[in-house]
Amino acid sequence: MARETILYISDPAAVSDPILAALKTTGYEVVSTDSSTQAIALLFIMHSVAGIVLRDRAAQQTSFDVARSLRALRPDVPIVLLCGDRIDRLPTYVDAWVNTAQPIEKLTSEVQHSLTAERFPEHRHQLCPQRDASAGN
Repeated sequence: MARETILYISDPAAVSDPILAALKTTGYEVVSTDSSTQAIALLFIMHSVAGIVLRDRAAQQTSFDVARSLRALRPDVPIVLLCGDRIDRLPTYVDAWVNTAQPIEKLTSEVQHSLTAERFPEHRHQLCPQRDASAGN
């Protein structure tokens, strides 16, 4: 049976990415890019995607712009934003926020939980702040 896939959009300035390395140990197949244009193209051709993990400094656009474009293309795929700054209200096109200022094991655990919570709402807990239709629009 094929593993589920995560699309990871990373920080283009990063020489090495411990988050990418950690995500690869979670059991997901991880497809990675640092280009918003390539991320959109990949998402267009990928048939089965468990989720999108987006770094706050990812790609050439702001992470919210990238998330909005990805959501428009695949509204069924959860989007998790990784960010070092607290986000109190997420725009409707971002499903979860995970703080990067924590040990990598906790970060990857929260990413996995966020993807599961979005796909299976009965497992959701207080990890994700309330969404706000006006934020980031």
